[in-house]
Amino acid sequence: MVREFAVIGLGRFGASVARTLHELGHHVLGVDVDESKVQALTQHLTHVVQADCTDENTVRSLGLRNFDTVVVAIGQDLEASVLVTLMLKEIGVKTVVAKAATEAHGKVLERIGADRVIFPEKDMGAKVARFLAETNILDYIELTPEVSIVEFTPGDAFVGKTLREVDFRAKFGVTVLAIRNGDSVRISPPADQPLRHGDILVAIGENKDIERLQNRRERERR
Repeated sequence: MVREFAVIGLGRFGASVARTLHELGHHVLGVDVDESKVQALTQHLTHVVQADCTDENTVRSLGLRNFDTVVVAIGQDLEASVLVTLMLKEIGVKTVVAKAATEAHGKVLERIGADRVIFPEKDMGAKVARFLAETNILDYIELTPEVSIVEFTPGDAFVGKTLREVDFRAKFGVTVLAIRNGDSVRISPPADQPLRHGDILVAIGENKDIERLQNRRERERR
């Protein structure tokens, strides 16, 4: 189901959330006061707007109450973050997800009505977006900020092919460590291992490559 998201604040965290939601097929409005950040995402989001969301008239003019979820990803300006979150709840936004810089900041956001508070140190932007929008990745373990282990199903496009034919490492940059099917687990499967319905692949790779693989899977599902 296509959903409507707005992301206020297009720094590294906000841009990551916005781009990933859009890549997953959702409609995304990106808003930032910095024109350069807005221009950088023009080709990557449904709509982008340069605007100061600490102004109540601006917030109302953007029609944000009509979005399913609004993400407040404003950086270090804690006062602006709190003010925008409060205004969004006052105008009737269904769900407000707010980024917090500190535990104290997070508590304030919760008290003024934020439906969910995100701490970027614990939740990468792309990972947060995938939980918001659902995903076909079954499990996601972050080893470092750059590298993760994932479990995923091969999908109809790969079933019947061998690991050599699919060549996940060459095409997507991820390495298959094991294949589970029911109670059976094959560690370091050989290149001639065929992929079957019911297989769960355990793979390791850089997060950017895992996202590339996931985007391919999402396109196949549509």
